[in-house]
Amino acid sequence: MKVVRFQNSQGMFSGVLEGDVIRPGGPNPTTREYGLSDVRLLAPCLPSKVVAVGLNYRDHAEELKMALPEEPLLFMKPSSSVIGPRDTIVMPPESARIDYEAELAIVIGQTAKRVSENDAKHFILGYTCLNDVTARDLQSKDGQWTRAKGFDTFCPIGPWIETEVDPSDLKIELLLNGEVKQSSRTSNLIFSPYKLVEFITKVMTLYPGDVIATGTTSGIGPMFHGDTVEVRIAGIGSLINKVESWN
Repeated sequence: MKVVRFQNSQGMFSGVLEGDVIRPGGPNPTTREYGLSDVRLLAPCLPSKVVAVGLNYRDHAEELKMALPEEPLLFMKPSSSVIGPRDTIVMPPESARIDYEAELAIVIGQTAKRVSENDAKHFILGYTCLNDVTARDLQSKDGQWTRAKGFDTFCPIGPWIETEVDPSDLKIELLLNGEVKQSSRTSNLIFSPYKLVEFITKVMTLYPGDVIATGTTSGIGPMFHGDTVEVRIAGIGSLINKVESWN
């Protein structure tokens, strides 16, 4: 099942996408059906927080010549950084290098605190695509990642939440202007989605709609004004955004 949030002239609603038709469903459901081409898709959830994981792909660790972490490395992206499909990633003037990072995102379905790995799947609504946009020069300069990861528009999510996909071995790619820049499989994750839920909920309570960004694979690189960036995950869908400089 694909859960969407969308906007039209009547307001903002949720629904379930079947083919090219949005039917009633979700937390603020539409009362009628709409064609997908007749609405604007929004970020599929409104997280109170985005908990992200650094260095969680074996091929990315090899790329950086770094040892595999013994525990997940956590950081946060603010809810104000979230945008939806087809929204614009804005490059801030404070940074000279803005990078893409394709990631599988977990969307939490019910309040989760100290959840075991074995029970984690019962607290997950589904999965979506996420681009962990990063000001790479500021990340190196600051030493901690809040500013580099936290600018407005730096967390595109979408296009929907897929509730029936197995996250263990999905192909994940990033395309920049149609050219593949990142390509891996979620079987290369060091810490699985279920392990991440266990680890994170020992630290903080996760609420419905909260998002876990599970980490990026090898092949990270810069984006520039006018680029089109696409995160594509098999079994889920495609998240496309334009990139523009700050005016």
